[in-house]
Amino acid sequence: MILGHIGARKGSKGVIGKNFREINGKPLIDWSLDMLLAHPLIDQVVVSTDDEQMYEHSVAKGALEIGLRPEELATDAAPKWGVWQHALSASEAITGQDMEAFLDLDCTNPLRLPEDITGALSLYQAENPDMVMSVCEARKNPYFNLVEPDENGALQVSKQLSGGVWARQAAPVVYEHVGCVYVVAPAYLKRAKTLYEGRVLPYEIPSIRGFDIDEPHDFGLVEYLLKELQNGRL
Repeated sequence: MILGHIGARKGSKGVIGKNFREINGKPLIDWSLDMLLAHPLIDQVVVSTDDEQMYEHSVAKGALEIGLRPEELATDAAPKWGVWQHALSASEAITGQDMEAFLDLDCTNPLRLPEDITGALSLYQAENPDMVMSVCEARKNPYFNLVEPDENGALQVSKQLSGGVWARQAAPVVYEHVGCVYVVAPAYLKRAKTLYEGRVLPYEIPSIRGFDIDEPHDFGLVEYLLKELQNGRL
């Protein structure tokens, strides 16, 4: 059994109430929730939230009834990993079944396609890692055009190689971690304390599908991109 999960906290410092705010005709959470509920490889769906309205909305659509998440997992400082562990445990208790895979979609990343879920699951099943995590190629590279001040305040390339790197194409590949899709082995999720303790493999997506909504202006940008995606122009 493959469990699809969405974490949607009520609070947000960047954009108040963003996870239930409407974008392109429906609440932000529904861009992820509807995709999970419709995907043929997802057997059950669970939404972890501290918001009663979002919880009731999700359950009415078909999500498992696990109740609101514990208060200690509803703060700004609560780690994603602990939220995942709680959702997995609660879902297995309700279904009475062990999960084959735990698949998470970030609520703030509505530009993914169903094929991103399929592709990440295919990689997980083929390679049997502890985790698959979506990434896109970084727009800025620490071996080439990311800089930081040294002890004298002078700028230096963040990661230096012998001889230097004088063209972006010659720099080692660096990825940005994006919230499009994660697939986690349930046994690893239960025993590990953080994401990177085990073998974590990248699932690369185009950078245009890696936008997260973190600030108020992001809504306008992502709304435009959603329209372009729906019209087949991305």
